Amino acid sequence: MNDSIYQRIDSNPRFKELVAKRERFAWLLSVIMLGLYVGFILLIAFAPQVLGTKVSPESSVTWGIPLGVGLIVSAFVLTGIYVRRANGEFDRLNQEVLKEIQQ
Repeated sequence: MNDSIYQRIDSNPRFKELVAKRERFAWLLSVIMLGLYVGFILLIAFAPQVLGTKVSPESSVTWGIPLGVGLIVSAFVLTGIYVRRANGEFDRLNQEVLKEIQQ
């Protein structure tokens, strides 16, 4: 590709829309994940007894295990949410930009 194609893509309003939407969505998901991690670490730091409490009196599992697993699972879920939107809306916008540039 030559520089004129890059310049047309960069000046395309749909491309700017794609970049802005993708950035906002990525930041939103990043803030959610960061909040979950910070919350978990703060819970460890300031209320470790909560994580050490057994789920039920007969159980050997404490609340720390399901909360830790939930934190890991939430990372996979947020990744899945991003991939679903990227394969849908973001890919559609990308194709629209390419069609406009090729005309």
